[in-house]
Amino acid sequence: MDENVDLKIVVDGEEVDVNAFVQNIIGRAIVGSVCVLKGVKEDWAEMELTVRKAK
Repeated sequence: MDENVDLKIVVDGEEVDVNAFVQNIIGRAIVGSVCVLKGVKEDWAEMELTVRKAK
């Protein structure tokens, strides 16, 4: 994956400011991890991820 990614982080309804470097580090890690999963198309356009603390 050579292209940059656009990443938005929202925690408890509040958007967290992230610079381009952080967007690419976190975004590429997520994309790299998800894209190897069975059933994920190569030509995806958008991913959504929800993470919650375990109770």
